[in-house]
Amino acid sequence: MKYTPLRISVYLIIVLLILLGLTFLTDSKPLPNGTFQEGFFIGDVTVKYPKSDTFLQKEDISEPQVTTIDSIVTNVETFIETNEVEIAEVEDLPPPPNFRKIDTSKVQRIVYPENKLEYLEKLKNSLSSSECRIIHYGDSQLEGDRISAYLRNRLQGIYGGTGPGFVPIVQVYEQISNEVAASENWTRHAYFDRREKPFEHKKYGAYSSFSRFTQSHDSINEALLDSLPIAIGNIYISQPSKSYSRLKTFTKIGLHYGNSVTPTTVNVYKNGELIKTDELINDGDYHEYKINLATTPTNLKIELASKISPDFYGLTLDGDGGINLDNVAMRGSAGTVFAGTNSTNFNRMYKKLDPKLVIFQYGGNSVPYFEDSLHVKRYAGYIKNHVNWVKRKTNDASILFIGPSDMSTSENGNMVTYPLLPYLNTCLKDIMTENGAAYWSIYDAMGGKNSMSYWVDQKLAGNDYTHFSPSGTKIISEILFLSLYLDLTDIK
Repeated sequence: MKYTPLRISVYLIIVLLILLGLTFLTDSKPLPNGTFQEGFFIGDVTVKYPKSDTFLQKEDISEPQVTTIDSIVTNVETFIETNEVEIAEVEDLPPPPNFRKIDTSKVQRIVYPENKLEYLEKLKNSLSSSECRIIHYGDSQLEGDRISAYLRNRLQGIYGGTGPGFVPIVQVYEQISNEVAASENWTRHAYFDRREKPFEHKKYGAYSSFSRFTQSHDSINEALLDSLPIAIGNIYISQPSKSYSRLKTFTKIGLHYGNSVTPTTVNVYKNGELIKTDELINDGDYHEYKINLATTPTNLKIELASKISPDFYGLTLDGDGGINLDNVAMRGSAGTVFAGTNSTNFNRMYKKLDPKLVIFQYGGNSVPYFEDSLHVKRYAGYIKNHVNWVKRKTNDASILFIGPSDMSTSENGNMVTYPLLPYLNTCLKDIMTENGAAYWSIYDAMGGKNSMSYWVDQKLAGNDYTHFSPSGTKIISEILFLSLYLDLTDIK
């Protein structure tokens, strides 16, 4: 047979038509995780093959409320631009936000428990008090002080306060709100780090991690101590250059530590001059070593010397009052690690910090692994138990839970919302509000189902279809702030 271009073309067209025709014969069946598999099914054997509607892109994929999202983004960006300099640079408290510049009807509101009025009155009194600490826990969405920094800046602009709050001694990701560095002999140990076996004492403190400048020892005796040299660990603190002006100002430095088993000296140098020398308390319990300054340091060194390092839970860099907001980013954590740590140690640190509002932001890391709706409900129950465990350590602090953002997975060539994510959002909202916590849905604030694709297209989220970009972080943070501020201003 002679192969001519015409015959080859006809042959390819016939093959393609046959392949297209097969798409009209395929079937689909539901999977346990809520998705559908398309193809041919012969007993337990599945041959994956698209249906005609999918192949011809006729599949009905729910579109997000693009017009609504676009309006929110545009209005909030305008709102940020007109208020940014005012809040970030003035010395006195700025006037409240001008909501005539944004359509607040499109702002996703916070959902409250039945005692909404009581909840808001208590929260407003806490925020307006002479000093109010807020602890914001979350997964990788918070790394680098994202979301927390914007919320902190807004709240400090209204209720007063300066400083970035909690800072880990060993920095494992880029920070935008502080300039803290440590000598190379420091190591970091996080309870939520699954790559590392937890310490048996499980004393990880309120921030679920600690840093050390010497190795630890399972047992300590005189022979060991005699053989060990004195090690020195340095911490360097300076004024950040990239952050909001309020976050750049701090005069109260807290060095939080525990599990001290050998004498440890501390020397504090300001611009190379020794200004303070002390011994840390050596009883094994949690303590805070305070350094109070007249002005924000431009060059401060904390020098620690010991044969065996205590566990240092981190620094708090605060002002003289007002709002202090701690960002606690826990990469990989699903929010179910708290109750596994040492309760007495956690409790001692919480009594000292005395947070008035605790924010939890979890759920996203678990989404890809949910198998069915029962799995989702079990997770919601687990995380409720950990939230309640933390709340019992507080002096009746208010609790705000922030749900997961929209996240996309590939389904038949389309980036769509994980099938069980909307159900997770509903379960978390119900179980949190039933247990006295407020709930804010980032998922709905973004626009709901399949909205992540829009945020990625607008460069407001990364190509992983999970994490916000810096611009997207600012937008979602402002929507959260506006929602909270609107509710607080309703309280007379």
